Order: sequence, then C-alpha cells, then structure tokens
Amino acid sequence: MMRRALLVRAALATGLLIGLVPAAQAQAASAPGAGATAKATFAGGCFWCVESDFDKVEGVLSTTSGYIGGKTAKPTYEQVSTNRTGHAEAVEIAFDPAKVSYEQLLEHYWRSVDPTVKDRQFCDVGHSYRTAIFTHGPAQAQAAQASKEALGKTKPFKEPIVTEIVPATAFYPAEAYHQDYYTKNPVRYRYYRTSCGRDARLKQLWGDQAVQH
Repeated sequence: MMRRALLVRAALATGLLIGLVPAAQAQAASAPGAGATAKATFAGGCFWCVESDFDKVEGVLSTTSGYIGGKTAKPTYEQVSTNRTGHAEAVEIAFDPAKVSYEQLLEHYWRSVDPTVKDRQFCDVGHSYRTAIFTHGPAQAQAAQASKEALGKTKPFKEPIVTEIVPATAFYPAEAYHQDYYTKNPVRYRYYRTSCGRDARLKQLWGDQAVQH
C-alpha cells in the first residue's frame, strides 16, 4: 500500500517539473503582536492536502510544505519517503492572530485528519505520514494539549487519539514542485486526494464536522 501510494504521488509530482515557477520560501513568523504574524506547524499526512485545507482559512497568510522532526539536515523528498530520516511531511503556517487564533487552527486541524492511526494517513503508510502538532513555545504546547484532551471527551468516534504533540524542530521547505501543488496541478491533485480516500474517511470520522474540501 505504501509503495503504491508513493509511486502515485511521485509520478504525479515529477511529471510536471519542467516549467514550474519556484515557490516562495516560508515567511518568518514573529510572536503574536500588533501587526505581527504567528507560526503554526502541523503534520497531517500528504502535505499537498494539508496546504489545501489551511489555505482556505481566513487569517492564514501563507502555507509552506516541508519536513520536520527528523535527524537529517536538508532532507529531500526521496530521503523522507524512505521513512528512515525521522521527518514528517508537514506544513508551516504563517497566520494573523488578529484574524484567526491558534486554538481555531487546532480545531480546523483535528477535523482535517484521521487522528486515530499511527504512522499513516489514509492510503499513505509510514512514519513520515504520521499526524503531529509541532508547537512553537509553551503557550502553543499548552493550547494543543488542552485541545486534544477536550476532543477526547467530545469526539464522535470511539478510537483513541494518537496524534503527537511535540516541540518544533528545524523545518525544511520541500522542493518547489510540491509547493501549492493543488493549484498548479488541480486535476492530478484531485485524482490523488480522491483515490487516497481522504475525504471519505474524514466524513466517516467527523460527519458534518469534517473539513469540507
């Protein structure tokens, strides 16, 4: 299953390398304050899908696909996909805390992933596809833990939540062809998302609470 999913994504991505305009690097995010931006980092399986889900949120300024939580410096997609570097596919989000709170981003995150499975998301299997909240400072760690505990009491499914909450480490932006993939290659993106069963599983887990694609 993992090999099939990886080959599908690799074929979809690398077939369109020629002519792509390199994506901008992630914006540096400062601590919340007047006129400032804040930063959140979430791992939820395929970063193409996580980007797409969060770009729709009002107050999100930018999203950058990348790798975090591993031991190899400046890893490539091919290295991370072996599940040997320790990294997770993740998205770094720059947001305006005056328009959307970190707590609201957490609520959106939970309902855009399957938090009941370890080391996989939908058709993608492996440690690099784990769900994880990478926190930036004690306030985010506290908010994330409180959100997870509250969700444990109100979730509409029986399975326990296994999503990790860990301090953020070095984040490495993914290759340019992965950035904004869903806008550059909408047909191929839709094929991948549908064939991977992401939206069907979200609907099964969350019902009407699921993030609408």
